Amino acid sequence: MSTARRATEADLPAITEIYNYFVSNTVITFDTVPFRASDRQGWFRQFGASGPHQIFVAAGPANVIMGYAYSSGFRDKPAYDQTVEVAIYLAPHADEQGIGSTLYSALFGALERESAVHRAVAMIAQPNPGSVALHGKFGFRPVGELSEAGFKFGRYVDILMMERAFGG
Repeated sequence: MSTARRATEADLPAITEIYNYFVSNTVITFDTVPFRASDRQGWFRQFGASGPHQIFVAAGPANVIMGYAYSSGFRDKPAYDQTVEVAIYLAPHADEQGIGSTLYSALFGALERESAVHRAVAMIAQPNPGSVALHGKFGFRPVGELSEAGFKFGRYVDILMMERAFGG
């Protein structure tokens, strides 16, 4: 059983380790070179205890980080300020345990209390039926596809864009 809590900078090594698995072994992210935790400190500082950009971790027994989910800026233009992009990453041994639902429940509960969030967007590399199903469970709907948007491991990868409304 895991519980979701706000991430702290002390969680950054575990977050980075999880992310690096996906960098090195999957097309889930289009990063191609693994990071050191120190490389990601600037990225981590965008998250707060309130506001539209937040990050949660799922901690299991002995406070082992099983995954994380976050909301960040969608695009770097002022008119997008009420739209966030969300992402979730689970440790390779942590899938199908309800951890994704635990994390998104915490993140989306926090975002629902933020009047500044109007839309959440998820960009999902394909194929990824588990991620599509998880997002669908939380009210996301498909709104478009970018064909062959990325190139990794010798092949082109499509992106499914899903969105969810928040607030009024």
